[in-house]
Amino acid sequence: MGCSSCSTNKDGVPKGCKSNGNCGTGTCGSGNKLAVFDWLSNMTLPTGEAQFNIYEVRFKNGRKHFYKNTDKKHNVVMGDVVAVEGNPGHDIGVVSLAGELVKVQMKKRKIALDSPDVKKIYRKASQKDIDVWNTARDRELETQRKGREIISRLGLKMKLSDVEFQGDGNKATFYYTADDRVDFRQLIRDLASAFSIRVEMKQVGMRQEAARLGGIGSCGRELCCSTWLTDFRKVNTAAARYQQLSLNPLKLAGQCGKLKCCLNFELDSYLDALSHFPKQDVVLKTEKGEAIFVKMDIFKKLIWYTYKEEKFKWYKLSLEQVTEIIELNENDELGSPLEDYESEIEEETKVDFENVVGQDSLTRFDTPKKPRRNRNRNRKKNANQKKSGNNPSNKAKKGNQKNTPKQGGQNNKSNKPSGQNQNKKNNNKQNQKQGQAPKQNSSPSNKKPNNQRKNKRRNSGNNNNAQKNKQ
Repeated sequence: MGCSSCSTNKDGVPKGCKSNGNCGTGTCGSGNKLAVFDWLSNMTLPTGEAQFNIYEVRFKNGRKHFYKNTDKKHNVVMGDVVAVEGNPGHDIGVVSLAGELVKVQMKKRKIALDSPDVKKIYRKASQKDIDVWNTARDRELETQRKGREIISRLGLKMKLSDVEFQGDGNKATFYYTADDRVDFRQLIRDLASAFSIRVEMKQVGMRQEAARLGGIGSCGRELCCSTWLTDFRKVNTAAARYQQLSLNPLKLAGQCGKLKCCLNFELDSYLDALSHFPKQDVVLKTEKGEAIFVKMDIFKKLIWYTYKEEKFKWYKLSLEQVTEIIELNENDELGSPLEDYESEIEEETKVDFENVVGQDSLTRFDTPKKPRRNRNRNRKKNANQKKSGNNPSNKAKKGNQKNTPKQGGQNNKSNKPSGQNQNKKNNNKQNQKQGQAPKQNSSPSNKKPNNQRKNKRRNSGNNNNAQKNKQ
């Protein structure tokens, strides 16, 4: 078996699960998309009933078909690599489902038991068949690259998304997407002459292309269409409107370029909840004036209204309060102002996140860290201060002790006026007599003696100028 998802060797032995050609789980990665678990495998059939002889066979990218085992000599089970009927030649695939559940899958896909689409299983694949199949699969990437070059040279408006070779290597199917109808007759001739194979062109939609190629969605998980979604239902923008989503095509579109399939998943629950809400065009008549609809929170059952004349203020009401006002309006009565209803709503306190399991904060890398140089300097300073005893906390304690008054009396130093202040008061009195404005005492009381000398020089100069003016 050549298992691409398990990174198979050339000998056919997977590197990952070491199951020697058979996948133990049956759901190994993207190679077995849309797998079905056979929950009837352990049950024995009733006496006299033969085993169902149609099997489900999986090919590249989850493509599955049903094949009939006409030869009873070949005992086929799940996981076997088989050679099946092709068109023309034969193809190689892996049996993905057997037993009674195949009937359920055929009924789901609306395929009859005697349908001509159900072809034959020739035999179990031999080692030679597997080697030819692996060499054909190795040619797919190079064929896809050269095929895109040929398409661009011909100027065709189409996108070649995938190439799948048949098991015998004589035929290749080219999957493409295009907005309009494409005339690819010349393209088929060029491809057949370039690769010497039979060419089959198959157009797929955007959703089918995304399902075949796979990928990761905006939710962080693998695409639904490539894992479990089997049918593609129509998605409208009305689904986004019912769910109160903004009609932004960048947020609503998936990797296929169409609206996301998950918009339909919760649509039914939203429609059930909206059936209890009044219509948005209903106008509430209150004593203060008429109020119109603004927005709603469906699952919290809250609706915001605003007055027509005062649209800058929104009022939050519950669904019960709105229905009460509507009933009053139907009886030709006016409801109370919206402020009264809003004050009755009790807001629930939100429980903040509690770090009970020792989880780190998401913003722990946002706070800038100090450089290592500053850290080393701070450590050295603290060490020196401890050695010398010049701890800043001790200094603060000493300063507090100096400022505290002695027991048995008041602090006389703070009460006695200093000689410098007396000199300044005398100078201010002389200046008032001479008609000058007194200078404010902006300097502190405990200045150095140099500052006192400067003040004396200034005062003596002012006195001399005053005497000259009198003469």
